[in-house]
Order: sequence, then structure tokens, then C-alpha cells
Amino acid sequence: MELPKFLLGDNTDYPSAIFVIHTEYPRFVINLEDDEVEWLEEFSKEDEKELESEAENLIEAATAFYDREVSRYED
Repeated sequence: MELPKFLLGDNTDYPSAIFVIHTEYPRFVINLEDDEVEWLEEFSKEDEKELESEAENLIEAATAFYDREVSRYED
């Protein structure tokens, strides 16, 4: 089974949090409530520099995924 690129996550310990999980490299969890990102990968200094530009695009994609999913629930 292939996982989707993004998943929604929920946790009753964080009732107002909106978690989106990115399942492909570089894997991360973002809380859209406060835009806090938890990376699930270890990065070298070279990777960190390259990731800076990619991270913004990935976070925008995670937000777009969430907006799309919410609009589908509303339909």
C-alpha cells in the first residue's frame, strides 16, 4: 500500500491543533494552528540549506491539502 503524500492528524490532548503529516521525504508534522513544524528526519548542514527553499513550498502544500480536505467535508 502506498501512503498519501499528506494525512490529517488529530489528538484529544491538543483539541485546537490541526495536524498535517507529510509522509514523503522530508517527512514532517505541521500544526496549522501555529505553523510549528516537527521534522521527522535528520539533516546535514548541506541538506538544511537546500531544505530552506523547499520547506516553504511544502508548508504551502500542506495548508492547501488541509483547505481542500475541509472543503470536501463541507460538501
